Formats: sequence, structure tokens, C-alpha cells
Amino acid sequence: MEKTKLLVFLSCFFLVLCSYAQDIELKGKLVSNLNVENIHIINQTSHTFSVANKFGEFVIPARKNDTLKITSIQHKPKEVVITESIYSERFVEIFLESLTYDLDAVTVGKILTGDLLKDVESVEGQPVTAKMLGIPSYQGKPLTHNERVLNEATTGGGIIPLNPILNGISGRTKKLKKRVTLERRDELLRKIRERLEDELFQMAALKKDLRADFFYFCAEDPNFITRCKNTNDLEILTFLQEKLQQYKENLKQ
Repeated sequence: MEKTKLLVFLSCFFLVLCSYAQDIELKGKLVSNLNVENIHIINQTSHTFSVANKFGEFVIPARKNDTLKITSIQHKPKEVVITESIYSERFVEIFLESLTYDLDAVTVGKILTGDLLKDVESVEGQPVTAKMLGIPSYQGKPLTHNERVLNEATTGGGIIPLNPILNGISGRTKKLKKRVTLERRDELLRKIRERLEDELFQMAALKKDLRADFFYFCAEDPNFITRCKNTNDLEILTFLQEKLQQYKENLKQ
């Protein structure tokens, strides 16, 4: 009789352990008044991640007590723990809160008197233009210093512009193009670090004093621009994980 009770107890205990250790395909839905497509859902416990579709729907492996983290530029970060209820229903609905930015109050121009002639005479400075206010207009995106130098080197005035010819012969244009390429690469690298550095090293640790060197190692890859520009964060994280594995192997040598 005692042996039977013990066997029943052990069987129940084993079933409980199995239920806690079993992965499920957890389905979920993100709810927001903003766009939810391509928002990242990260399982911080198992270091797996998924991406929501245009309806906010996603599927991700999960266990009880796992923690999901939702990251988005437009929303406040949110964490959700997989409870017994979520685990048994195999579904979770997550409501996201949009980010808001408080702007400082500003005074535009002087306080007017109501006398049109006096007010016109008191106006100082240049007229306000769309460019001065930073509003997109026909002028296009302002060039950086290196881009302006390159533009001057590859264009010119007159019927036969001499600058492009002379600079092409001397090799100056080629050097300037390389400088602009490096500038754009470094800017892309900076933006990637701002967005994804913390997430990457939560998945795979690396000493802080090696991280800057690691990111420049990534930037030296011939496919860096192709893999990381105009792509979503999931594809960039995949590239960074591949490079991190290579970087760690190089450290062992």
C-alpha cells in the first residue's frame, strides 16, 4: 500500500515537472492605436525572438514563467510573464502604450503691438523658411561636410567644368568617395548600437571593454551595408549574432 502511494506521488510529481519544462508554441496579438507590424517580441528566458505581422499577431516558443519583452520605437517597452493561465490557453493579448514627448514652451518672435507699420519695422533677421525650420522641402536633405566636398569635386561651373577632370586625374575624387562611404557606414553603426546593443548582449554576453572593437569588426565585413541598411531589426540581429560567433572564435586563437 505504501509503495503504491509512493508511486502515485512520484508519477504526479514527474508530470508536474514535465508540464513546467515543456515548450509550447505561444500565439499572441499586440494591440495598439499605432502600427504594430515588425515589432519585436523577445523571450528573455530562452533567448528566442519573433516579429509581429501587420495585424500584430506572432508565434513564439515559451514555457511557464518565461518573460517576454516587447520593443518598439513608437511604444513604451513592456514585459509580460507567462502565467499558468496564459500557458494553458496558449494565447496572450498584449496592449501597448504609445510613447509621448513633452516639448518645452517657446516664444516665436516678438509680441506685436497691433500697429502694422510699427510691427513690420521692428522685424529683425532673415525671413523664416522651411529649411530654417527643418521642414522637408525641395532643398532635399542637407549634405554633410564630406558630401559637400565630394559634390564640389565631381561638379563644377562653366561650359567645361575642370574640377571633375582634374580631381579624377589626381585620384582626389576616389579618396573623397571612400571618405563619404566610411562616414555613412559609421553613422549606420552608431544607430545600430543605440537600438540593438543591449538586446544582443542579453542573448550572448561579451565583456564591455570588447564591445566597441566587436562592432567595428562587424562594420569591416564587406556585407555590412547590404545586411544592415534598409532592413528590419530581426535581420540585423541575425547578422550581429553571426559576427559575434566569429569574433569569439577569433579571440580564442
